[in-house]
Amino acid sequence: MMELKGYQKGINLGGWLSQCVSYTKEHFDTFILEDDIKKIAGWGMDHIRLPIDYDVIETDLGEDKEEGYQHIDDCIKWCQKYHLNIVLDLHKSFGYMFDKNEVPEPDKFFTDTALQERFYALWNKLAKRYACNKDFMTFELLNEVVNPDYAKEWNEIAAKAVGVIRKISPDIKIIIGGVCHNSVSSVKLLGAPADKKIVYTFHCYEPLCFTHQKAHWVENIDFELPYPADVSLYKEKSALLNQNHAGEILDHIGNVNSDYFRYMFREAIAFAKEYQVPLYCGEYGVIDKAPAEDAVRWLSDINEVFSEYQIGRALWNYKQKDFGITDEHYGKVVNEMLKIVTS
Repeated sequence: MMELKGYQKGINLGGWLSQCVSYTKEHFDTFILEDDIKKIAGWGMDHIRLPIDYDVIETDLGEDKEEGYQHIDDCIKWCQKYHLNIVLDLHKSFGYMFDKNEVPEPDKFFTDTALQERFYALWNKLAKRYACNKDFMTFELLNEVVNPDYAKEWNEIAAKAVGVIRKISPDIKIIIGGVCHNSVSSVKLLGAPADKKIVYTFHCYEPLCFTHQKAHWVENIDFELPYPADVSLYKEKSALLNQNHAGEILDHIGNVNSDYFRYMFREAIAFAKEYQVPLYCGEYGVIDKAPAEDAVRWLSDINEVFSEYQIGRALWNYKQKDFGITDEHYGKVVNEMLKIVTS
């Protein structure tokens, strides 16, 4: 399996230019500063994943917001200064986001050609502006396609978007994820890569009943769980959740440790080896309502497998968004966490 060099140990800047608490100039000007990028580089990270929402950089009519682009430009400048690579992740497109609170009819994106044309047009603009940074930047087409019923349509849309970018840059790396919130089990549905500069991504918050315990946006998860625990406990709690969120834990028969992640990643790893395509986990992490020491153990297990198979990854999240490792909850264990994710 190929390695995505320069993207092996990263962190997300979620909440800055995407899923913002406030879409105001004050927020954009203060949430992430040059000192934050310097700190991340000092930890030993090799890249950041920068989620962006379309409405930070363009209006609903498709007109550019130059002030929004300026924040991306600033991040690029800071990352160049401190020798960090960047994943430019389109977290929200006009007409599509994984969160139905943001886009009430997200499935319309897969059948509405006008929405798809807006998507291609935005990537045309982003490629023209940023493909010159191909030596330290990778494009991620779209964050977390949810509905598995549209796997075929998404593959077709992604292929056309790759074609748009390739007309501008034949060799910038492009990251593509599958359905079911970028589930690792959906990687095999993406088919053969279009060229040798394609990267396949997945997200991993498994078992979700542990990593998202007490999350206000997940139904029936108002409980506290340890890690590790007997698989029967995770299965019992996962059975209470929407089964789209239950994940591989329901099929697992072994111990819940690093072997659990080897089991879960097995098909994606085999697929990546077959097509010689790198794998990248764009998000993984533990909510700040879980016991901090257990989060450390979870991170240790999953990173062991990432390292074993040279799977690139970016921890969710640098600050806030219920997962911030720089926030108070993780204060006593943050150095241990950083040692794990940067080793």
